[in-house]
Amino acid sequence: MSVPQHIAIIMDGNGRWAKKRGLPRNAGHTAGAKNVEKICLAAKKLGVKYLTLYAFSTENWSRPENEVKALMKLLAGYLDKCVQTAHENQMHIRVIGDINRLDAKFQKQIVEAERISAVYDDLNLTIAINYGSRDEMLRAMRAVGRDVKEGRLAPEELTEELFDSYLDTRELPDPDLLIRTSGELRLSNYLLWQLAYSEFYFTDVPWPDFDEEELKKAIDTYENRDRRYGGIKEE
Repeated sequence: MSVPQHIAIIMDGNGRWAKKRGLPRNAGHTAGAKNVEKICLAAKKLGVKYLTLYAFSTENWSRPENEVKALMKLLAGYLDKCVQTAHENQMHIRVIGDINRLDAKFQKQIVEAERISAVYDDLNLTIAINYGSRDEMLRAMRAVGRDVKEGRLAPEELTEELFDSYLDTRELPDPDLLIRTSGELRLSNYLLWQLAYSEFYFTDVPWPDFDEEELKKAIDTYENRDRRYGGIKEE
C-alpha cells in the first residue's frame, strides 16, 4: 500500500458523539482527545510522515465560555502528554495558528513542546490551535507588506513558493489527503491554500470512533483515485 505522506484531519463530531450517549459535550471532547494518540500511533504504523490536526479554530472562541475553557484545559493537558510520549514515538510536535491569544502559560508550553521534540522526525504531528486559514493568509500578507515597505522584498519577486514561506505551514509539505469525520462536507476555514491539490475524504464516523481501520479505509480510497492530470481520469 502506497501511503500519503501528509494527512490533514478535521476532527469533527465530538459533541454529537456525546449527545448520542446522553453525555455532556465536554465528555465528547475528552474522548476525542484520547483518540488523537491512537490515530498518531496508527498513522506512524502505516508509514504516514506528517499528520496535521484541526484542534481549535479562530471561530471556536464564539462557543460558550465554559466549553472554551474546558477545551483549552484539555488541549494543554494533551500537549503535556504529547511531550511525554514524543521520545517514545520519535514524534516532532508543531503548533500552527496565532498563539498570541492563548494565555502566557499555554504559549510557553507550546514553545517548550516544539523545542523538546524538534530532534525527532519519525512522525511530524502538527496541531492547529487558534487557527483559521483566512487569518493565516492575512498574517502572511501583512508580513509580505512589511518586507516590501522596508525594502527586503520587491512586489514582482513574490511567487507562490515565496508566499508559502510566510505561512504557518512553511516547514511542511502540502497535504496529500484531507479527512473530515462526522458527515460534514466543508473545509471550515482549514488549510485553504495548502489543500489546493489534495484529495478529500468525508466519513460519517464521528472523531472519537475514528480508529485505525477507518484510517485505512481513507487511505485505500485515496489510493484508488486516479490523480494524473490534476485528478482527471482518462476517458
